[in-house]
Amino acid sequence: MSATWQGTPDLEPAGPGAGGWIRALLRAVPLVILIFGCLGLLLLVRLIERPLNGTRRPVTPYITQFVCRTSFLILGIRYVVEGEVMTGPGAVVSNHVSWLDIFALNARKRIYFVSKSEVAGWPGIGWLARATGTVFINRDRREVADQIGLFRDRLAAGHKLLFFPEGTSTDGLRVLPFKPALFAAFLDDRLQDTLMMQAVTLNYRAPEGEDARFYGWWGNMAFGPHLLATLAARRQGAVHVVYHPPVRVADFADRKSLASAMEKTVRAGLAQHGAA
Repeated sequence: MSATWQGTPDLEPAGPGAGGWIRALLRAVPLVILIFGCLGLLLLVRLIERPLNGTRRPVTPYITQFVCRTSFLILGIRYVVEGEVMTGPGAVVSNHVSWLDIFALNARKRIYFVSKSEVAGWPGIGWLARATGTVFINRDRREVADQIGLFRDRLAAGHKLLFFPEGTSTDGLRVLPFKPALFAAFLDDRLQDTLMMQAVTLNYRAPEGEDARFYGWWGNMAFGPHLLATLAARRQGAVHVVYHPPVRVADFADRKSLASAMEKTVRAGLAQHGAA
């Protein structure tokens, strides 16, 4: 595996130039208004929603979904969907390419991300994650029982929980091995008999003339330059989101077999749509 996964990637965004700065501003201003304006609306609605519905969120996920769909329109990135979304509560797994994944996965399906606890403390991002119902966990085997209880409560509330089994983001041209650890929580006897799991493949198409890894954000790439490059792009590409048929968790003997099956499905979806 390339050392770039742990170090500095060999792809660094170029300076945007005068025209690029103009395009970036024309996209950034409405994007900021959209995100933070709707965040304020979400928090207001949640003041009513929480006392009436508790952990259930019958209204606010639609606000998040609207923001994500509209963000792609503002950015000019074509959003293409294939397959049917899973109905009812369950778990979702996907390959991880970029910060854009949050928008791509929320735009069609009302989901709640499972994220490492450190993200809750990140400036800005942590606040947004908490507001939209992200489930924060510690990656500690000693806390698996608590995680199972938390997942069970959220699934009972009708939530679809999404996590990235690769454990890190990539350049978008490959799928890294799925780590089976988190799959164990969904194989608990109290969950697996009724739980479904759906694999999703994210395939980003770079703008014409750009490096195929244009939308990939991995290694120690800085967020600011990557965001600026995306906002300033003269042409934009597309993201193709493939929803694979869901499977019954109870049909798998253990976490490794379940993780392997999900990895093969996501990998096949990426290969089918042109990535290696």
